[in-house]
Amino acid sequence: MRSCSRRTRLATLRLPLAVLALALGASLSAQTPAARVSLTDVTREAGIAARHDNGATGSKLLPETMGAGAAFLDVDNDGHQDLLLVNGLFPGGGGGRYAALYRNDGTGRFTDISARVGLQPTAGNRERATGNRQPGTVRSAAAGGGGSKADGPGPRAEGGAASAALRYGMGVAAADMDNDGWTDIVLTSVGGITLFRNEGGTRFVDVTAQAGLGDKRGFSTCALWVDVDRDGLVDLLVCNYVQWSPQTDLYCSAGGGTKTYCTPQAYRGSTSWLFRNLGRGRFEDVTARAGLFDVTGKALGATVLDHDGDGWPDLFIANDTVPNRLYRNNHDGTFTELGLQSGVAFSTDGRARAGMGVDAADVDNSGRPSVAVTNFSGEMLGLFVPQEDGVYVDSAPQSAVGRATRQTLGWGCFFFDVNLDGWQDLLVVNGQLDPALARSPGEASPPHLFVNRQGRFEDVARAAGSAFAAARIGRGAAFADIDADGDPDVVLTSNGGYAQLFRNDSAPRGGVVRLRLRGSSSNRDAIGTRVTGVVNGVRVSRMVRTGSSYLSQSELVLTMGLGAAPALEQVVVEWPGRPAERLGRLESGARYDIVEGRGVVASVPYRR
Repeated sequence: MRSCSRRTRLATLRLPLAVLALALGASLSAQTPAARVSLTDVTREAGIAARHDNGATGSKLLPETMGAGAAFLDVDNDGHQDLLLVNGLFPGGGGGRYAALYRNDGTGRFTDISARVGLQPTAGNRERATGNRQPGTVRSAAAGGGGSKADGPGPRAEGGAASAALRYGMGVAAADMDNDGWTDIVLTSVGGITLFRNEGGTRFVDVTAQAGLGDKRGFSTCALWVDVDRDGLVDLLVCNYVQWSPQTDLYCSAGGGTKTYCTPQAYRGSTSWLFRNLGRGRFEDVTARAGLFDVTGKALGATVLDHDGDGWPDLFIANDTVPNRLYRNNHDGTFTELGLQSGVAFSTDGRARAGMGVDAADVDNSGRPSVAVTNFSGEMLGLFVPQEDGVYVDSAPQSAVGRATRQTLGWGCFFFDVNLDGWQDLLVVNGQLDPALARSPGEASPPHLFVNRQGRFEDVARAAGSAFAAARIGRGAAFADIDADGDPDVVLTSNGGYAQLFRNDSAPRGGVVRLRLRGSSSNRDAIGTRVTGVVNGVRVSRMVRTGSSYLSQSELVLTMGLGAAPALEQVVVEWPGRPAERLGRLESGARYDIVEGRGVVASVPYRR
């Protein structure tokens, strides 16, 4: 079916996005009236009170500017999306917890269970968690006659980047790594990664060493779970940034008198890692064998996409000041890097930009994913739209997306259908790099929320609510339906500030079908599974993926907005490496639980 429609699809892809809606004919013509997008701050009433601790003491250490991530995940398998917020300083480095984990009661009210499940170590086990290391003075190496010393907490070096293991948190990725039915988590940090196994939804146990990951040290940023070889076990991609430690920290100054944060050009790059899941909680480093070894990389964001439509997961890595990478899966455990020849490595004028956040989605209902990459102020966001023969064109410079993001400093970003009209919208979080500089590039600024008007994007952030549009030092972002009403809600994190939770109150809302998939022969979370269906004559598609955004992860449940359509029709589920299943018609207004080989096993109606 895919090959028969390829010629028509490629012809359509040549059209600019603004024209595409006209070419689609039916084009969801029976939609609801244009919705007023509204995102209401419910942080306090929801019980969320987590503040990111960036550990800044005046030493201007590079990691202080970077965090922090967030993830929606169902910790206890009750069908409700819980929320994890990564802390900056880990236990032993002056911080009090690895992350804040909030359990959702199903109505959008949350309870902090961090200590109960083992993510907020007590004084007795904190020493074990940090390898019996005691926090000490942070020293910055001087370069060119300057240096600084701080007696406060912060990441501490003991032989290079390995120093900060379990000290300074960055990102998170969540999935069932061992197919035991419970969602496990990996936390990235300056110093490496920490793998926590979920034991029955009641506690998390640090199994990093047992998994074979205990000797991995780096400035780890984003992470994602993906079954690269389609063997039914999710593998782990971990992005690394630069070669940095407090002992090798450089003295940089914008005006010559006061130390400032250095740019990434001051440090050597570092390869990201790919770990193959061997089963039984063990992993093997296959980075070099897979063709991903790259010591020039400075990775901050990564996403999964099916670049060439062959059913195998490909990888996109956003790099800071060096070219982005697109890795095509060769089906044999190896990848081929296609960033330059596919047109995603550089900007339209041939420059490597400061890639930070990234996401991929079928934004034009063409069946092919586009890719969004956030960049530094003055560079604008990259919006890469697929053309024929695997080539992408950056459509941002000719669109409202480019104009709006030219002077903002973007971090987290994701595609989602905020108004449930069947078209993927784009949220972008912005924030300054150094809060101490009043006129720093990309100073504290509101986010962008680009509503997709059938191929034409419009920024409606200001109209979405004053709290949502407020200036912040934004970093991470993720979405999930927190209150079981069917539409996606949003969490935003701030560097050194409080996380904010926004309930989606957009109206009028279109119909919705949500799909919670469970693999049997495939991995339990169905990661890599693609679902397609027809809405008012237009075929829409979604893929189950972890990662994306910036250091963050959204829910794995798929949301299919329907506009005014009564149902999602001609539904096809393509499991990784398994025969596709045809489900026919799914009525609007419910979450459907789908098990590989069994079809729909349950449905839960939404509160509307």
